[in-house]
Amino acid sequence: MAAAKPSSAAETGPPSPTSYTTPRSNKTDPELFSRTLDYLADVGMAKPIPKSCDTNGFISHFYGSFIKVHSVQRGSIHCTFSVKPSISNVYGTLHGGSVGSLTEMIATACARTVVAEDKELFLGEMSVSYLSGVPTNEEVLVEASVVKSGRNLTVVSLEFKLKKSGSLVYLAHATFYNIPIARL
Repeated sequence: MAAAKPSSAAETGPPSPTSYTTPRSNKTDPELFSRTLDYLADVGMAKPIPKSCDTNGFISHFYGSFIKVHSVQRGSIHCTFSVKPSISNVYGTLHGGSVGSLTEMIATACARTVVAEDKELFLGEMSVSYLSGVPTNEEVLVEASVVKSGRNLTVVSLEFKLKKSGSLVYLAHATFYNIPIARL
């Protein structure tokens, strides 16, 4: 029996996960396969992206809208953001991908305070230690500081703390390559 052909989402809504022809091994447990597809459907697989979100730079603008900068000094940035439902996971805490996106944006801004404007920054490595979940509607304080900056490399360290209690919730490091902008 052939799998049903996916129809237009505008006509009937998003297709069901089982309407796609999905290759699977003869060794795959059908119940496990079905549960996995159900989970992926629950978290948005095969749902169309809203047109307002399908634009160049959407993610940067989206996450940037949450950040409130309180101080900027050479090699240091202090800012806060509120954990809204739109950046939370199904468990009601800040989504790990949101932490990564916010880390990259804030670390880049911090590195920019010491790297000359004639150099581009390329993220070479980033790590995040998730120490505790942050519930929706909590406010988080971020302290970012440059650990080392040389001719070709800049390293930024970030601490994420609950604003109410000061409890450390995430530790992050980002390493950037400082590359001169090509002039043609």
